[in-house]
Amino acid sequence: MREKTSATATDPAVPTGPPPSFREALAWWFRLGCLSFGGAAGQIAMMQAEVVDRRKWVDQARFLHALNYCMLLPGPEAQQLATWIGWRLHGVWGGVAAGTLFVLPGAIVLWALSWTAAAYGDLPVVAAVFDGVKPVVLAIVLAAVWKIGRRTLTRPPAVALAAGAFVGLALLDLPFPLIVLGAGAIGLAAARAGLEISSLKLPPDDGHAVPAPSAGRILRLIAIFAVLWAVPVAAVLALVGPGPFEAMVGLLTTAAFVTFGGAYAVLPYVAEAAVETHRWLTPAEMLDGLALAESTPGPTILVIQHIGFLAAWKDPGTLTPLAAATLGAALSTYVTFLPSFLFILAGGPYVEAIARSRLAAGALAGIGAAVVGVILNLALFLGVPVIWPAGGPDPVAIVVAAAALWLLLARGLAVHWAVLAGAAAGLVEAALRGGF
Repeated sequence: MREKTSATATDPAVPTGPPPSFREALAWWFRLGCLSFGGAAGQIAMMQAEVVDRRKWVDQARFLHALNYCMLLPGPEAQQLATWIGWRLHGVWGGVAAGTLFVLPGAIVLWALSWTAAAYGDLPVVAAVFDGVKPVVLAIVLAAVWKIGRRTLTRPPAVALAAGAFVGLALLDLPFPLIVLGAGAIGLAAARAGLEISSLKLPPDDGHAVPAPSAGRILRLIAIFAVLWAVPVAAVLALVGPGPFEAMVGLLTTAAFVTFGGAYAVLPYVAEAAVETHRWLTPAEMLDGLALAESTPGPTILVIQHIGFLAAWKDPGTLTPLAAATLGAALSTYVTFLPSFLFILAGGPYVEAIARSRLAAGALAGIGAAVVGVILNLALFLGVPVIWPAGGPDPVAIVVAAAALWLLLARGLAVHWAVLAGAAAGLVEAALRGGF
């Protein structure tokens, strides 16, 4: 993905002010963690608007290169992108802080909602809030498609790749890794032929010092993360026994390393094991967890925390159900997100090196163009059940989604206000229908 060869002080793609202090960045990461609704697309759009456009902490080209790199990795790309930005600004501790605060507020909210669902059953008020938020989430994703696509699809080959990715996923049901590899191969071939898929280029070095790529550094990080994984897991199993925890750790650690394509790529694998193999949840409870994860801040993959919570709630062993469920939620979240920190802290120095390679930059440009089609497919996946459920079109959902999209694009409404407005609309609709 490429940007203009020259840049001026007024170019919004280049930082024009000093980098933030660690305290300033910490406060903003916490705010993002509290307001990061809308799934990966909405979260990436928020970082684009705040970190690149408004605060100018990172330039546009580096942001897009890092996004492309994160899309190649297994795990939640938005959380990994936040980790990379934090690392870019303030080193290892900046990355750890950004990645943790991106997840922590949503994890706390989801824990409370999981406990409410497990202890008190279905609540009509919560269902009404979900019904109102879902069309807003669709609007957030569509707004992200527009904003990212406008910056990325600057040439016809990029548009063709985005369209091809959408058709491959939506109509041909091709696996996401094949889409990514195919787009990268096309971008690489185009670079070899001297063709450019996108007009974006990496600007000159911005003065930030980054660690030099080093095999020794990677090996040390792998050893550190192996210890960080093994010690807490061994302590839990030694203190409370295997219960559901041993199988939970095995399943979610494997998923963290082998599933690509974001939350909706990992969910079929995890859901089948949780529902069919281990019988920790019913299919309805799995859907409830997904609705909770979509309606709370943080990455959608936090649904795995709901799985861990209910699995331990139903099989607490010697602990109380709440204590076991809290431990299950914490452990499932920990083993799912820990590898993402390794991927970013180990691979971060290579993002710049890859970006400055003509062939690698061509491959990443191809992937970046395909990402627009991938996000559009996500909008289709989320949107059809919301605006066209089994009983036919839902006029209220269509109106709410259209209004939210207009407010986000034409009026510049902040994402969190759109989400709150959607929740209010859901409550009003339920009250008018006598749903309480």
